Amino acid sequence: MLKLSGTAYAFNIYSLLLKRYFLLISIYLSVAPLLSAQEPPRKEIDIAQFIQTLFPVPAEDNDDSDLYESLLQLYASPLDLNTVTSDELSATLILSETQLRSFFDYREKLGPLLSLYELQAIPGFDLSTIQKLLPFVIIKPKPVSFRESLKNPSQHFLMLRSGKLVEKQKGFTVPDSGSNATTRYQGRAGNGYLRYRNARTGSYSFGFTLEKDAGEKFWNWEAGKQIFGIDFSSLHAQIMNRGKLKNLIIGDYQVQAGQGMVLGAGFSLGKGSEVIRTVYRSTLGIRPYTSVVEANFLRGIAATYAIASRIDLTTFYSATRRDASQEQIFDEIITTSLPISGYHRTPSEREKHNILAERNAGMHILYKPSSQKGQLGFTLLHTSYRSTIRKRDLPYNRFEFSGRQNIIAGVHGDYRWQNFHFFGEGAVSKSGGSGLLAGVIAGLGKKWDLSLLARHYSRSFHTFYGNSVSESTRPINEAGAYAGLRYMPNRRWQFSAYYDRFRFPWLKYQVDAPSKGFDYYLHTLYKHNKRFNAYMLYHEKYKQHNQPGDLPSLPLATTIRRTAMINVEYEVPLRFAVRTRFQYGNFAYKHISKSNGLTVFQDITWHFTKMEFSGRLAFFKTDDYDSRQYAYEKDMLYAFSIPAYYDTGTRHYLMLRYNISKDLKLWLRWSQTRYANLDKISSGLNEIEGNKRSEIKAQMMYQF
Repeated sequence: MLKLSGTAYAFNIYSLLLKRYFLLISIYLSVAPLLSAQEPPRKEIDIAQFIQTLFPVPAEDNDDSDLYESLLQLYASPLDLNTVTSDELSATLILSETQLRSFFDYREKLGPLLSLYELQAIPGFDLSTIQKLLPFVIIKPKPVSFRESLKNPSQHFLMLRSGKLVEKQKGFTVPDSGSNATTRYQGRAGNGYLRYRNARTGSYSFGFTLEKDAGEKFWNWEAGKQIFGIDFSSLHAQIMNRGKLKNLIIGDYQVQAGQGMVLGAGFSLGKGSEVIRTVYRSTLGIRPYTSVVEANFLRGIAATYAIASRIDLTTFYSATRRDASQEQIFDEIITTSLPISGYHRTPSEREKHNILAERNAGMHILYKPSSQKGQLGFTLLHTSYRSTIRKRDLPYNRFEFSGRQNIIAGVHGDYRWQNFHFFGEGAVSKSGGSGLLAGVIAGLGKKWDLSLLARHYSRSFHTFYGNSVSESTRPINEAGAYAGLRYMPNRRWQFSAYYDRFRFPWLKYQVDAPSKGFDYYLHTLYKHNKRFNAYMLYHEKYKQHNQPGDLPSLPLATTIRRTAMINVEYEVPLRFAVRTRFQYGNFAYKHISKSNGLTVFQDITWHFTKMEFSGRLAFFKTDDYDSRQYAYEKDMLYAFSIPAYYDTGTRHYLMLRYNISKDLKLWLRWSQTRYANLDKISSGLNEIEGNKRSEIKAQMMYQF
């Protein structure tokens, strides 16, 4: 039996070798004469469309900016297929567990890949998967010195963007002398964004980002508060792979370790049509922070060093400042909340700007065995504040963090055995609260994939930079179990579903008792060919909440949110693409009230030699704001838009991208929403008189 197995193994390798070299010979004969390089042209990716494929219905409480920026970083710094790790490759969210195992088996048996075309020779890799993967991967040429890499950056650009609302908001008007409300925005109505980056994949990266929101002052220098002129500024300098020093960042950065229970950044996935890979977080280590979200990043120095052939040590220190709401109680300044909106337009908002000093020091040790089938890590984070944090004395805040210091430590690990991937993490905070997460992803043959996940976060578990899988926006006061299943009978059809049950042992905001809930999701995708695809989905979520309005708060009411969608797309590459969508949803307090809403829109994109033209026409109708609908829109590079549709009306946008020259690109975008039943839009200082809201934006990018 052993002899037969050995013969079969040798025959399998021999077959792969033959397939590999016949493929390379055919590439050379048919393609090489037409190309100056042995690689396919790198496709420009629409990140918004990529995220929309994963999460067709945006969650109202999720901020996708970190995920958006992380995918853009991955696109800007593609992975070298000959050195990439399992965690790095799985972070693209493209390959199944079976495909991951197939790739690494192929590389282990046959050695480094010679060309990206060779992906076609890997068992289980179809052309559709390869096309999705190509924007995120490369095969690096021969390594060059650091000095040479500085002369030949893989990315070097300067980008400038500005925009404003056409209609005037109340915050930009002259105060009414007869009104007691005299507060107004202190800056002009336009917003601004400037970004520079100079980087070489796997060698170095340097960049900065400047951003000002509408209504904020253009210039305000308070170095003690880390306000350097523009309202928000971010800077990083990074070097990589210099001997045993694998990574060094000075400036702004994030850390992704384990399942994100202690340190989770970047790929903060929610629940969506990707029902399998969404449960696993990849250990990506330290990464430059390039987003304009003005919270949840570290500022200082971080380094990863190979202390042994299989052991990496990451240490970091951060000294940053946070927005805070503070009160003076007797002789002590107490911080009652940490706002994360990033707006500093009015005197009251400016008073909170970067007034709280925060210090973080931590480490992460990662051990990878020689088998490369798993890893084991330990994470430690110490956080301290200059002011005592004590949230308002309300019942649901009873177990929230209180004090000036927090320590959290965790252990994580994962192991791949055949087509099974087991993973988990456990952590304990200074308060004694604990968090535990365990899961498995399984490839059950060529047609079935399964994911299972269990999680428990105690009500006194305090993690400030954690971002592990949870129903709430933070991993605290929650227990749950998730199951996802995907069935692909052939290349044209794909059926996906998940079920998630959760409970909250203690009170929450606007939930005055322990509560529970569940949600399930059904998704069907049909791809007739590379040009045409269509999908349908249905999502239903049950959660408990306080009774609406003036009704007694107990017992809790059950809320139900339903979403149904049909989406049809047709594309002729490099010529045009059209998308039609019908989206229906409702929100109800069970046995009390119900609100319905629907949206229908048509998208079109035309490609010309130097120009791309995109547009949307949408109609929406909702009973009220409770049944509002969310939908992604195509936007400029490094920008994204997810407006809420409510009331009755139309929304449309037009966007032009023009390549002025090989190095200079221009974007122009105009959008407008018209409401049928409103004579005022929004409220407070954001209020607009009238029934329409229009925005214009322009962006230029120069590539050196």
